[in-house]
Amino acid sequence: MSATSGIPRRRRALVAVLSTLGLAAALATAATQSADASAPTPPSGWTQVFVDDFNGSAGTGVNTSNWQYDTGTSYPGGPANWGTGEVETMTNSTSNVALDGSGNLKITPIRDSAGNWTSGRIETTRTDFQPPSGGKLRVEARIQMPNVTGNAALGYWPAFWMLGAPYRGNYQNWPSVGELDVMENVNGINKTWATVHCGTASGGPCNETTGLGNSTACPNTTCQSGFHTYTMEWDRSVSPEAIRFYVDGVNYQTVTANQVDATTWANATNHGFFVILNVAMGGGFPAAFGGGPTSATESGHPMVVDYVQVLSASGSGTTTPPTGNRDAYSAIQAESYDSQSGVTAETTSDTGGGQDIGYIANGDWALYKGVNFGSTAATQFYARVASGAASGVSGLVQVRLDSATATPIGSFSVGNTGGWQTWTTVPANISSVTGTHDVYLTFSSGQSADFVNVNWFDFGH
Repeated sequence: MSATSGIPRRRRALVAVLSTLGLAAALATAATQSADASAPTPPSGWTQVFVDDFNGSAGTGVNTSNWQYDTGTSYPGGPANWGTGEVETMTNSTSNVALDGSGNLKITPIRDSAGNWTSGRIETTRTDFQPPSGGKLRVEARIQMPNVTGNAALGYWPAFWMLGAPYRGNYQNWPSVGELDVMENVNGINKTWATVHCGTASGGPCNETTGLGNSTACPNTTCQSGFHTYTMEWDRSVSPEAIRFYVDGVNYQTVTANQVDATTWANATNHGFFVILNVAMGGGFPAAFGGGPTSATESGHPMVVDYVQVLSASGSGTTTPPTGNRDAYSAIQAESYDSQSGVTAETTSDTGGGQDIGYIANGDWALYKGVNFGSTAATQFYARVASGAASGVSGLVQVRLDSATATPIGSFSVGNTGGWQTWTTVPANISSVTGTHDVYLTFSSGQSADFVNVNWFDFGH
């Protein structure tokens, strides 16, 4: 957007005055994220009803109190090739499904010498995940997709999703019983898809077999090169009832009850769900984006899952972004503040879309409650910023803990980046931080004019 001549710009973003070489090196460092974060503590108003941090010895299987293995090429009596045309055989072998000893689960597709693929698919033993009447349900996982792209990724189909409880033991009533795809990806493309499936098996109110879906690029790092938090929030506290999907706090898909007829919605949602993690190979979805697997497809690239948790809230629960439920090492969206002074959320044209905060000037601040840094100290801060400030106008972006007047643990200077929507990622050193803290971004300048926009920020070791 452009400002009216003579009217000061108050916009968002952090832009550092750094040398080109120094910034390039810092961006390479920023792409590295922690792989061992624990599931965040539930915020006020929410109750944790399920969690698995995948802690255990390297090379061991999953906790069978929480998960059951799906094996073979179909459910008993269910559609062949899992109903999707995929080509792998699912196993319970630790070659395909195993803990890594560092707090992660790895699901790894493997091709044998004869060209046959095996992989893993697990689902929760529980089938009762649904929001209470007038309340909410949040299902989330922190995942790094298989780190493979291009021809080597053809046929890869990692997913984090849910099926309606009536499907278990029937296996012939899809999609009427409901499917909620929190994260799907194919062929190493830097996108996450979120979809609601319902209605009839072909066409119908839910546009099957495509479903009611949308996709977006992963913010900050690509889906394949970094961990991201994928979230579904099912909200019965609003009318019409809504199911929202997020990546790193960015809402990129919402389906509401009034998009379909009442019977279709009731059949798809008036029951519990179970959660599924799997990496398929081949099938209809990869076929739509180039096909595979082929002889060029590389074996052995795992989907890495840091944690899965399910939260429930009564009608008084907060809405996303969740207060006190923030991972310091995944992108925190700037517009997800818990309180602020002087800033304004606006639509951004940066990669991934969504909003940023802008119109930021001297004395402004934004608060982000309950940021979990874990037990390994964070020493780096990264922010995605932009600025169209006039020549000579600049300022400081400062990070403070637990009080807007506390001594900053780190800061960097910001000047014009080429425009209010010309984005760059800026690094800064910070004092070592562990534990959970409220994080304040404060803004200081020697001028009264706006000097920065902020899209997102995160921390690193």
